[in-house]
Amino acid sequence: MGTIVWKLVKDAPIEKIKGTPFEAHFVSHGRNPFPHNAAGYAWTATFIQSKEDPIANLYEDLAAEQKARATYETLIKLSDDPGVTDALKFLHQREIIHFQRFGEALVKVEDYLNSKHIF
Repeated sequence: MGTIVWKLVKDAPIEKIKGTPFEAHFVSHGRNPFPHNAAGYAWTATFIQSKEDPIANLYEDLAAEQKARATYETLIKLSDDPGVTDALKFLHQREIIHFQRFGEALVKVEDYLNSKHIF
């Protein structure tokens, strides 16, 4: 996503940046990509949720994939650039596949944890 944004703004004149939502980002980071969410909150390790429980972690992964899918769907609706829209559609589809793979992993882990273990 950072690369898409950078490509869209790398040659943008300051006059086109002023008064837009991108202006706040530009003030702090220029045209450079900077990891933050849509509201401008900088990425930190607190965005990563994990427990010492594989089931809880897989559900967290499933939820993250669904949130990403929903975000891409919104971005696709907002995009008027065919190249950006195509890239977003690819990323959207990738989130769906990730969700399916995490679901498959969840079934395998639950089966393993519910089976008898003979050592």
